[in-house]
Amino acid sequence: MPAPRITPLPADERDERVQELLAGAGLGRPDGEPLNLFSTLARHPRLFKRWMQFGGTLLLGGDLPARDRELLILRTGWLTRSEYEWGQHVIIGKASGLTDEEIERVTRGPEADGWSDFDAVLLRSADELHEAARISDETWAALAERYDTTQLIEVPMLVGQYHLVGFTLNSLGIERDPGVGGFPA
Repeated sequence: MPAPRITPLPADERDERVQELLAGAGLGRPDGEPLNLFSTLARHPRLFKRWMQFGGTLLLGGDLPARDRELLILRTGWLTRSEYEWGQHVIIGKASGLTDEEIERVTRGPEADGWSDFDAVLLRSADELHEAARISDETWAALAERYDTTQLIEVPMLVGQYHLVGFTLNSLGIERDPGVGGFPA
């Protein structure tokens, strides 16, 4: 998209409530500004506040291991063609233990050579949710061999949350933040 459809809310237009919401978001750019996603969604403060509570629980307070969570998010970002989300979660994924090779391999999906059996199951669950809006019985059974009930609930909630984010980023035309890469060449 050549230009944002909805631009980030400029600092001089942020009232006290919006400033508090943005400060509570936690994640920001090195220049001290909030991420473009946050400052754009701040144009709808009531929705932004509720979404941050939900998304923050999944990202920062969930029960899935961080590496597994990031594999699911990266695959969802790839499937929704959300370059913004992909770039942000490459950074977070590396901090969560993913290698450059694994991150590149996410683009090739669960059938790519090199995945452990369980990593392939995680990617397959994201693919099935994207394609069929449901995790198959076979994939569910494989997830249930390792995950407890709360983790099983989180898998479709996490993938669904990042579909929502990808659809929003793409539709609003939110630009990547400075210094954040996009899809691999």
